[in-house]
Amino acid sequence: MSIAEGFAPEWLALRENADAEARATGPPTLVYGHGALVADLGCGTGSMARWLVPRLPGSGRWLLVDRDPELLDLARRSVPVPARTLEADLDTLRPGDLHGVSLVVASALLDLLTEDQAVHLARILVDLGCPALFALTVLGRVELWPADPWDGEFAAAFDAHQRRGGRLGPDAAPLLTEVLHRMGRRVRHFPSPWHLGPRHPDLTEAWLRGWVGAAAEHHPALPARAYLERRLAEHAEGRLHATVHHTDLAVLPPEPSARA
Repeated sequence: MSIAEGFAPEWLALRENADAEARATGPPTLVYGHGALVADLGCGTGSMARWLVPRLPGSGRWLLVDRDPELLDLARRSVPVPARTLEADLDTLRPGDLHGVSLVVASALLDLLTEDQAVHLARILVDLGCPALFALTVLGRVELWPADPWDGEFAAAFDAHQRRGGRLGPDAAPLLTEVLHRMGRRVRHFPSPWHLGPRHPDLTEAWLRGWVGAAAEHHPALPARAYLERRLAEHAEGRLHATVHHTDLAVLPPEPSARA
């Protein structure tokens, strides 16, 4: 969930189990000892906290940040630790709003940002001087089985749709990594693919409809109706599988020698 644009609670609930399965388990081990006050940017309904708290020894208090007050209320009531909320947009967020934060986290956020917003976020991290974990950033790679001759066309159109309005889409992870490297931060990447298919039937159908719909919105000449009907029929038969590739980023302070 992004503090830059909203999502329905129903969609966030539908994807929570697949998100939990996909997130890499390596990044939390890199930030042990930094859980005293965790800021969750674009917290949505609090799924990142529900996933991370059991994996972060010493996780204490959380600051839930989102621009949607209804989502903030849902998150505050559902996360398994003491939490307070902050209604804010990323554009207006300042380091002072996150005073005392020892770890910044977000899930499915970076690809929704513009370049200016990504640079602003990087500067906040540097000012705070704390590590960060950013889960589930799309990479622009989708694999479907069985293959269809139109898969590539729809994938390209979807990626173009994600870049609408200056959003970074699949360019988010490499751009933010480059910006943070220039600012002296270390960034490690971990694969976190969604595996969709018969195990997640409702999510798979919802994702497929949204993926095809976004592609058709960008490129109306695509044969969206026929393609979607074929794919939905394969899904109904239990034959459709999709891997949606993401990456998880661990942002770490400079090595001690680099700070000396």
